[in-house]
Amino acid sequence: MLPALDRPYALVLVHPQIPPNTGNVARLCAVTGSHLHLVEPLGFSIADKDLRRAGLDYWDQVVAEIHPDVETWEARAPWPRVHLFTANAEKSLWEADFQPGDMLVFGSEQVGLPKELLERRRAHTVGIPQRPGLRSLNLSTAAGIALYEALRRTGDGR
Repeated sequence: MLPALDRPYALVLVHPQIPPNTGNVARLCAVTGSHLHLVEPLGFSIADKDLRRAGLDYWDQVVAEIHPDVETWEARAPWPRVHLFTANAEKSLWEADFQPGDMLVFGSEQVGLPKELLERRRAHTVGIPQRPGLRSLNLSTAAGIALYEALRRTGDGR
């Protein structure tokens, strides 16, 4: 039998644009007990059928919060327990210090996290190792990799 996951994290999507990616991340949050934070503006409606289809029947299991803008979310974030995922990071995923309750933050599919946020919080940036010369991983894939590595390191990914 697989171990129960009882030490939740939070996944934050800043300005997500593609409904199926957000739906997949919502499903990831549901199955891991992680909280989902969406930072507006979003590139779709929460009622979007593609978003619903990707999350399927898991939406009632997701603890979600919507923030009107980056500044509002940033003011409420539990610094220093925030990890900003970007291709131009200070440290790799393998070096990050994860603790239950941390926020794992991802930017929009097209442009990533806002430049101003990355400049203000440079010490909190984390990157997922990949081959050079390639742009990035899919948003929901990156979120899954990061969350399960954090769970593994803190004892829930036994």
